[in-house]
Amino acid sequence: MTVENPTPQPAGRLLPGIEQHVVDAPRLRASVLERSGAGIPVVFVHGNVSSSLFWQPSMLALEPGVRALAVDLRGFGDSETLPVDATRGLRDYADDVVSVLDTLGIDEAHLVGWSMGGGVTMQILLDRPTLVRSLTLVSTVSPYGFGATRLDGSLTSPDAAGAGGGGANPDFVARLRAGDRTAEEPTSPRSVFRSSYVHTSHQSPLEDLWVESMLSTSTAEGNYPGDSVASESWPGFAPGTSGVLNTMAPQHLDLTGIVAVDPKPRIAWVHGLDDAIVSDTSFFDLNHLGQLGVIPGWPGEEAAPAQPMKAQIRAVLGRYEAAGGEVVEEAWVSCGHSPHLEHPDDFRRVLETQLAARPAG
Repeated sequence: MTVENPTPQPAGRLLPGIEQHVVDAPRLRASVLERSGAGIPVVFVHGNVSSSLFWQPSMLALEPGVRALAVDLRGFGDSETLPVDATRGLRDYADDVVSVLDTLGIDEAHLVGWSMGGGVTMQILLDRPTLVRSLTLVSTVSPYGFGATRLDGSLTSPDAAGAGGGGANPDFVARLRAGDRTAEEPTSPRSVFRSSYVHTSHQSPLEDLWVESMLSTSTAEGNYPGDSVASESWPGFAPGTSGVLNTMAPQHLDLTGIVAVDPKPRIAWVHGLDDAIVSDTSFFDLNHLGQLGVIPGWPGEEAAPAQPMKAQIRAVLGRYEAAGGEVVEEAWVSCGHSPHLEHPDDFRRVLETQLAARPAG
């Protein structure tokens, strides 16, 4: 194991009480933020177009003495940029996180996953159930992935048309690549943060930090957003095999196996009632945008229904509970895609309850 001090961060990126390390794990050179402490650690996994920087307030809010770590996934933050094999679903990311924890000698942890990171933590639960003491899903991606599925997870077209890398807004990708910090256009990262990451009423004194975190996203080949292929089905493209968005394409990702894992840790699902990203009427779901007339040529409800993301999550967690697991759901008003930022006191309460949960099994 090699743990080193990384290149110093620009002033203001690390909040007081947070330290940064670089861990040379077998799978990648990973950046890890840490609040020192003892006992079973809390490990935070960020979502798409973000990094571990988003977790700092939540890490600092934990009771004194609790060890907290946040890992930058490959191609995000200060971790190594490596291509993502989307045919493995989210396993490249999950295997990376486990590799880091193994390198650090951590064999049990409370896992917290936000958005895509929720899918990463569910994949870890599938592959290494004994590692997971508790699981907190924050605005998590559906166990069936993102886009092009019906309630039962079946595909809306044979090739999941409309899902994957081709669904990214090219102007947003260009502004990420250019490091745009302005709010002059609706497709700038700052504007997207304000409109989609949080409720429109939310204002954060740390917004500059969140924008820096978003801008750390690699747009190199094999990273964000990923490739696509032509499709005969509307809207004319289907998921490719590499890159971030394709890891959540439904033909590559199926996390419903968590229902059968043993042991079964306690799962808390926290989400906002005004989430614009993970929703039964998501503004990032092309089928829903077609239904609204934003994308022309929508073939209708039978052929291209909006993905009922939250209904899917609730159904799978219901089966997990019926199979003997413990599940709690909290849905918060005036809350968008970032409950940990928007309702920090409630989020701390949820985490404290999770830390006190009895061991799985």
